[in-house]
Parts: sequence; structure tokens; C-alpha cells
Amino acid sequence: MRRAARVDANQSSIVQLLRSIGCLVQDLSAVGQGVPDLLVFHPRTGLILVEIKDGSLPPSRQALTLAEAAWHWQWSSAPLYIVATDDDVLAMMRDAEKR
Repeated sequence: MRRAARVDANQSSIVQLLRSIGCLVQDLSAVGQGVPDLLVFHPRTGLILVEIKDGSLPPSRQALTLAEAAWHWQWSSAPLYIVATDDDVLAMMRDAEKR
């Protein structure tokens, strides 16, 4: 039986920011198995997969898990971003608009 998914402390604020700039956000964190935390849609960017890391933790605790790394590798052609801060989110959106 799978344990309850752990949600990063900053996930709520990141979701709130994304929604405030017009994004639709679907929380995928309960899926597990390396699947990114969020599915995000904005009309100018389309669909984006987002992995959230807690920027307040030391870098060693922010590393992708083995399952996340494998999932990211397998889905490497999909628009997939790792964010930890509001600035990361805004940079992600700017980058995604260029795709």
C-alpha cells in the first residue's frame, strides 16, 4: 500500500501564484511514481508539467528522487519545469511562452 504523498511546503503559494496569473492548475502530487506535482495550462503556453521543490531545504533535499528522475527522462520531450520560488514560476512562464 502506498503512503500518502508528501506535498512541498511551498506548493500552495506556487499554485496560488499560477492561478493569479490566469493558469488552470491540476494537482498531481498524489499520483506518485515520479509524476510531476502539477499540470498547468495557460492559453499562451499550453500545457506545462511542474515539479515543485522546497527552496528552503538544503540542495541535497531538493534533488529529484530516483522515480522523478526516471519519469523526467522518459518524458523529456514534454514541457517540464522544476520550480522552488515565485521567481522560478515567473521565469518558467516566460520561457514557456517562447516554446
